[in-house]
This record gives sequence, structure tokens and C-alpha cells, in this order.
Amino acid sequence: MSGDEEWFDDDAGPVVRPYAVTGGRTRPRNRALDLVALVTTSPQGRAMTNTLEPEQRAIAVLCGRHQSIVEISARLNLPVGVARVLVGDMLDAGLVTVYRPEQPADRPSVAIIEKVLSGLQAL
Repeated sequence: MSGDEEWFDDDAGPVVRPYAVTGGRTRPRNRALDLVALVTTSPQGRAMTNTLEPEQRAIAVLCGRHQSIVEISARLNLPVGVARVLVGDMLDAGLVTVYRPEQPADRPSVAIIEKVLSGLQAL
């Protein structure tokens, strides 16, 4: 095999580049990122777009508008684990901002909402 050839798995597609880009990691170093977390490029990320690795550059361009990690994966044809690792690295470097989805525990209880509604109706 010559040095210019990429290794391919007929079913998986190119497999060496994503492994190399993530250093073999399957999870971000410092964070657990939800698959539906919304990612947007930070001002610093926009300023540095031309100096980023190709995959990070593609993420920075794509995330000019909010994209979820699964959307990044699908649109850039990257395995979800690779997209998650790359976004985590970019977050650590201040290149993107991640908005985590609201968790059910973060929402007010039904009882509180009913009290607010009653108070509003009493006005």
C-alpha cells in the first residue's frame, strides 16, 4: 500500500483518519456531551477557522447556526463518537459553545405551574 492510499473498510468507509484525529479516544476528555446538545461556533472559533484541522474546520463552518451533535455527525459523515470527541476538544479550546438540553428535573413542577396560573388568573 502506498503512503497516499487511505485504509478503507467497505462497510465503514475510511477508518484511519477519524481514529487518528481523536487519538483513538471514544469520549471527550473532560465532558459528557449529550447527543442532542446544541453546538454553535464561538467568536474565537470563527476567527480561527482557517487554522483548524479539516474536521474541526468543517464543524466550525457548519455550526455557524446551532447544530446538535447527531446533526454534525450526519451532515459531516462522521461517526457519532468522533463528532462528540471533536466537539469536546473544540469546547475545551473555546472554539464552540455547547447548549445542553433542558433536563426534566430542571423544569418546574406541575404544582408550581398551576399556582402561577391561578395567580395570573386572579389578576
